[in-house]
Amino acid sequence: MVGLLGKKLGQTRIYTEEGKSVSVTIVRAGPNQVLQRKTIDRDGYEAVQLGFDSQKEQRLNLAKRGHLKAHNGAEEDYTSRSPGRIVKGKARLANRKAWEARSLASIRKIKEFRDFSLEVNPGDTIGVDVFEAGDYVDVIAKTKGRGFQGVVKRWNFGGGRGSHGSGGWRRRPGAIGAGSTPGYVIKGKQMPGHMGQSSRTVQNLQIVQVHLDDNLLLVKGAIPGANGDYVVIREAKKKPKKTK
Repeated sequence: MVGLLGKKLGQTRIYTEEGKSVSVTIVRAGPNQVLQRKTIDRDGYEAVQLGFDSQKEQRLNLAKRGHLKAHNGAEEDYTSRSPGRIVKGKARLANRKAWEARSLASIRKIKEFRDFSLEVNPGDTIGVDVFEAGDYVDVIAKTKGRGFQGVVKRWNFGGGRGSHGSGGWRRRPGAIGAGSTPGYVIKGKQMPGHMGQSSRTVQNLQIVQVHLDDNLLLVKGAIPGANGDYVVIREAKKKPKKTK
């Protein structure tokens, strides 16, 4: 399965040769850097880890900094992956110096794709040329955050009456219990709470245009998230890669 990391830039419309207006979402999906390739022999499964967008080094936490240093886009050298394991003395000191000398790829977003169908190696760069106009894709993104919301906005409750002594109950959920049996609030009850910022997958969206020079994909329709949010674009699971 082919996939890319990208960033949603916004929405616009384009016109076909027949003069028909098509609403599209613009996604900058490249270049993606191959950080690590996992194999069945070493890791137990096949996967490719891609990195996208740059970040200041001081903004990376230590765990991510160490991972990016171990997989800095070059061929993996396991003799200097960590400051010192097993080895001691001068060998440990040499290992430490080799570790500190390794370059650091300051990547902001990392995503692992299992069963990647392209043959790639650490250090390779993948662009939007893996897709063509007419391909169907699935887009994964997080919805916009709405903060803490009540049941009327979050779950479309009707609320209480606006008159006849119902003061203060216009937008409340009402009773949530289940009486003496079972005597507790049922799991999954729709209640007030944090709304949005949930991962959503929109399937079977068609790529209308591919701009190789700018690493842009024009995807038909809308995708979740605000402008500037990161998205995952993968080959559609329920439709063929190309239209017939």
